Amino acid sequence: MDARDIIKPGMRAERLLTVTPELTVQHFVPGMPAVYGTPLMILEMEITCGDAIAGCLPPGFVTVGTEVDVRHLAATPVGHQVRTTAMVTRVYRKVIRFEVEAFDGDRKIGDGRHARGLVNLADFSKRVGVGP
Repeated sequence: MDARDIIKPGMRAERLLTVTPELTVQHFVPGMPAVYGTPLMILEMEITCGDAIAGCLPPGFVTVGTEVDVRHLAATPVGHQVRTTAMVTRVYRKVIRFEVEAFDGDRKIGDGRHARGLVNLADFSKRVGVGP
């Protein structure tokens, strides 16, 4: 499967979430501030990238994260809404590259790049010894 046949630069997605106590660094590390955690922001960026291309993938194929280069620029407290965007910037045979951003209102709170690899789920699961 060649990703260039099905995925094109410019494909994009957007997601919204409200920061809850479970999405804060304090939830995982007592004594830390109750603000949106960097790992959770990155996870939301990865999910948004997947959403941008999910409708193009043939049955039995998924993408897995392979590279993350993200800056967390500003703190976001509980109750605020975060908008995450992802856009395909480059497509190789089995790798898709994205630009990602996250916003709290009009304020950018994160940005960067992410790459995902195109894999056959059954082959991947067998290779790593996990169920699909």
